[in-house]
Amino acid sequence: MEYMTTKEAADKWGIKIRRVQTLCENGKVENASRLGQIWIIPRDTPKPLDGRTKQAKTLKKSQEIIHGKK
Repeated sequence: MEYMTTKEAADKWGIKIRRVQTLCENGKVENASRLGQIWIIPRDTPKPLDGRTKQAKTLKKSQEIIHGKK
């Protein structure tokens, strides 16, 4: 499996390096691992949804309906 650094992920996803680090720390990036002081992220990992957007809120609401939460 090939990995990318937070800098490469930031360039690929169009966000800042610090934001990628925060997403990794909060468990929002799938399969991200800490290797010493750096994060490694699988190259095929998609950009996580921004929870503040309408798209993310709609997805969250549909998941709550599916799982019976309200």
